[in-house]
Amino acid sequence: MNLSLNSMSERERRLIYVCGGVAALLLIFAVLVPLDKNVAATHHRVEQKATDLAWMRSVAPQLAALGPGPLAVVNKDSLLVVVDRSAREANLGSSMVGSSPSGAGGLRVRFEKAPFDTLVAWLARMSEQQGIRVDSAQVDDAGKPGLVNAAIVLSTR
Repeated sequence: MNLSLNSMSERERRLIYVCGGVAALLLIFAVLVPLDKNVAATHHRVEQKATDLAWMRSVAPQLAALGPGPLAVVNKDSLLVVVDRSAREANLGSSMVGSSPSGAGGLRVRFEKAPFDTLVAWLARMSEQQGIRVDSAQVDDAGKPGLVNAAIVLSTR
């Protein structure tokens, strides 16, 4: 059985060409166009986050020089209790996988698959409301967009 285009009738050849064209259009409009839009949106989000990070890095020294601010509250609870309670209130309790002492009065806290935006907002609240500062932080991608693994060393001011 010979299935070359030359052995087919004119009608069969037209049908093959039309089906090929429809398949190509389907590929373009059902797969490539949405994929391109998604990549462009993600690229825009990454650029925006990079701009935000650059701004935060530029103002960090000025904010650090200001100190804890007038809203910082002196808390009688241990650092471990304050961190654990506030992490749970911020919906980070399930992401917090461990904590251990670090240096004089410090606490090392580990998070896995924590929402980055929630984690940063929590750290900002801890600084403003509890007077707790971030001594060091190591943040790595957790594999899904917006989720991170982090090891953070906290201490009281």
